[in-house]
Amino acid sequence: MRKFWLIFAQTTTVCLAVVFVVTTLKPELLPAGWRGGSVVSFKEAAQDVTPKKINSYSDASKKAMSAVVNVSTSKEVRVPRHPLMDDPLLRHFFGDRLDEKRRTSSLGSGVIVSPQGYILTNSHMVNAADEIEVLFADGRKATPRVVGDDPETDLAVLKVDMKNLPAITFGRSEEANVGDVVLAIGNPYGFGQTVTMGIISALGRNHLGLNTFENFIQTDAAINPGNSGGALVDISGNLIGINSAIYTRTGGSQGIGFAIPASVAKQVMEQIIKTGGVTRGWIGVEAQDMSKDLAESFKLPNTSGALIAGVMKSGPADKAGVKPGDILLAVEGKPVTDSLSMLNLIAAIPPGKPAAFTMMRNQTEVQLKITVGKRPKPVVHDLGEEDEE
Repeated sequence: MRKFWLIFAQTTTVCLAVVFVVTTLKPELLPAGWRGGSVVSFKEAAQDVTPKKINSYSDASKKAMSAVVNVSTSKEVRVPRHPLMDDPLLRHFFGDRLDEKRRTSSLGSGVIVSPQGYILTNSHMVNAADEIEVLFADGRKATPRVVGDDPETDLAVLKVDMKNLPAITFGRSEEANVGDVVLAIGNPYGFGQTVTMGIISALGRNHLGLNTFENFIQTDAAINPGNSGGALVDISGNLIGINSAIYTRTGGSQGIGFAIPASVAKQVMEQIIKTGGVTRGWIGVEAQDMSKDLAESFKLPNTSGALIAGVMKSGPADKAGVKPGDILLAVEGKPVTDSLSMLNLIAAIPPGKPAAFTMMRNQTEVQLKITVGKRPKPVVHDLGEEDEE
């Protein structure tokens, strides 16, 4: 009997020891009723593991925000005089008060593109402005000078006399895809630096009637008045576009915004910094797209090409023998799909260079050599309107 009791005591001691060890080191192996406190089993991360940020773009925002500035401009505009003020009697009593100028102001954004103080913004922001002020992310202010602008792409370059500025990193806008997440950074309604998120909705948007040369990135990131000239960046904080315009019926964001690709902005910026402006090729013609009806009337198999509707007298095209009614099919062997592609192909040719143009005239292909001229600058009025060519 004593031997049996010793076996029982030893067995009980061993079992209690096993339960103690399991309870301490592996409580999940015990039945639910044996565990204290918890009514359901779940997995917990170890306390020394730092939780990862999920779906956060804070790093990209911090990287780009310091390079985005607020741009405020002002200019004097003449107040239209009422016709009654031409009456000598009324002018005797009221004088020329209605002939006085008043100052208007506008707010926008810009992007620091070089530590040497170069800033990219929209041409319509600084065009005809007589006072410009730049407010940096760190609170500093500066009065820049306009290095040059290009109304036909709506881009301008400013320069401030400051060194070691936080410049943005240019991304590869040509590698962007529809559906990519993007961030728009700017100064909407003068609130200061604001970040909104969206995706790229479309690429290569043109025929919008906004600029002469159009190749917009469309995005649904919220872009409001004041965002003009701000940055459109990818999720790494790299610049892929300069915000330029929105489509709206209310004045606010409706999910359709347009940005100038960074690749275009870089080319224009480099020319402006080097020469103070942008030089493009020009031949002096007025062209229109080929419609289905026009193609049928000219007995063409498709609508490719651009119909020459007018030729400027003594211009490069006129001197080479181009006539109204000709259909431009190719420039330097590159096919012309419509009037916009024609414009881009000709603009890319250096002025003074002879170039091969393939025309369709009376259902016969004609090869012409045209010495390309320099594209005239558009005439911009104080109200921001441009003369048509």
